[in-house]
Amino acid sequence: MLAGSTAILLLVCGLIAFAFLKRRPASPAKRVWIVGAGLVFPITVLTALLAYGLVIGERLLPRQSSDLVRVSAESSQWRWVFGYDGGGRRTYDALHIPAGRPVDVVLTTADVIHAFWVPRLGGKMDAVPGRQNVLRIEADRPGIYAGVCAEYCGIGHARHGFRVVAHDAAGWQAFSAGDRP
Repeated sequence: MLAGSTAILLLVCGLIAFAFLKRRPASPAKRVWIVGAGLVFPITVLTALLAYGLVIGERLLPRQSSDLVRVSAESSQWRWVFGYDGGGRRTYDALHIPAGRPVDVVLTTADVIHAFWVPRLGGKMDAVPGRQNVLRIEADRPGIYAGVCAEYCGIGHARHGFRVVAHDAAGWQAFSAGDRP
């Protein structure tokens, strides 16, 4: 996909350059303005956005890692149930994660389509009946983040929220040991 889009970008840029070089404008000042503002600036901005998107997108890919935490999230009308340690421990409407470590959230649903979205942590993914979707999130620092169901799921949708509690290392150890709810 990247190779195809790069080829298209190069083709379009080549055609634009050919059009500018082949045709002689009325005055050199107009040509400089068009090339600078109409060609160089957009290419610079789009290249920067592409590079940024590739770096950020790479972080969100669900790859195996030694410090990876895996949490299940089952949604139903109108609550979230989060499972830890292979399902032995559960919390309701509060997802606990370690700060500074990647977390794979395995999304399922018991009834209709829901969407897991924590705006401050990035990423949004649907929970679809009969499927498991995996979303990678990571909190940069400890704190409490608001999460919502971003897919209309019925009359109680407006109150179908949850919170994400990102713990520091000591807090995550305490939670994992069962010291916190």
